Amino acid sequence: MDSANSAPVSLVSSDGFEFILPYEVACVSGTIRRMLDPTSNFAESRSGRCVLEEIEGVVLEQVCKYLMYHGRAKNMTNVPDMDVPAELCLELLMAADYLDV
Repeated sequence: MDSANSAPVSLVSSDGFEFILPYEVACVSGTIRRMLDPTSNFAESRSGRCVLEEIEGVVLEQVCKYLMYHGRAKNMTNVPDMDVPAELCLELLMAADYLDV
């Protein structure tokens, strides 16, 4: 892995909330991985900052929690379920679809 792929990634919601994640964790999302791919010529691949105008901060926070949870638990068995606020389920499903998670 080169130094560009070890730098933290910044995910920014539509309402301006910013979340910093390790590159490997953020790239669990296929959409973010493609945005950050150095061969993509996307501005995000140079800046390490992904503005997700389709996702509100409260939803992106839950997505980031999931990505971190996934990163910690990916090699474990019998992993407990992650608590998800019921009122965000529909938005989380739409965000997961958009982010290819």
